[in-house]
Amino acid sequence: METTERRAAVVTVWRKALQVGVVLACLSGVELATAAPAQAAFATELSGLPAQFTAGDQVRTLSAVVSRTDRRGGCVKVRWSMVLRVQGIRLDQVKMDRVEETGDFPLEIRTDGDVARLTDRQLDPGTLCPGRTVTARYRVAFAEDVTRGRVTLAAEAYDVNLRLLSRQTATRSVVGLAPSPSARPTETPPEPTDPASEPADASTPDDEPVVEQPVDAAPPAAGAGRPVAQTGGFGVVQAAFLLGALLLSLGLGLLLRLRHLTRAAPAGAGEQPADRLWERPNPPDRWRPLRR
Repeated sequence: METTERRAAVVTVWRKALQVGVVLACLSGVELATAAPAQAAFATELSGLPAQFTAGDQVRTLSAVVSRTDRRGGCVKVRWSMVLRVQGIRLDQVKMDRVEETGDFPLEIRTDGDVARLTDRQLDPGTLCPGRTVTARYRVAFAEDVTRGRVTLAAEAYDVNLRLLSRQTATRSVVGLAPSPSARPTETPPEPTDPASEPADASTPDDEPVVEQPVDAAPPAAGAGRPVAQTGGFGVVQAAFLLGALLLSLGLGLLLRLRHLTRAAPAGAGEQPADRLWERPNPPDRWRPLRR
């Protein structure tokens, strides 16, 4: 008797479990059936995307367009949300604005690591109806210090109840600005050196043609390729100048001495010789004979 009651209880439990499973399966099928047409009735496209973004002052305008493919539904209002994901660059190196014909559109921005979500604070001014579209425009720019990276953009369109209508994703590369030719350093040609065979009074280096040398050539050593008179030492030219000045001084001294002697000779012509100055002249004779 007890065994029969146990079997009946087990059968009852299994029946209840089966009924609950069938009900849950039916509810899940209904939910999927209602959600699938909603996803299939809308489509979103991204336009204005370049082959790759260039960092700097270049601003790109992108457009996200949502359309309704079925003709049976009515009109709905749309709220846009743009998901931005970066790789190799930082979020603070990216600037994105939502714009409309009246100006900037207010956004609610949330960030999480390398992902940022920009959601409209208000519903889009347009209305999505069968045969009509709603467009959202974004301006994107990257900082000048960006060298290379990638960015992924996902445009999502929601209805008033925040039900996702459609989503479109695109990934592009970001490259830095190429250096301009004028910014490259200019190569300064080396200063020309005087040939060793030229004399000291040769023409100045400004009159000599500039000789081009290879860029990787080693700089010349100090004093190399110049005449000996220009190296800063005491050379033959300096010795010659010194000897000439000495000879000129001696010649001038001799000329002044000869001129002094020639002037002193006539002045002393009437004087007695120096060796007879000690002789005294005979005094006149007091006793001279009288004349008769």
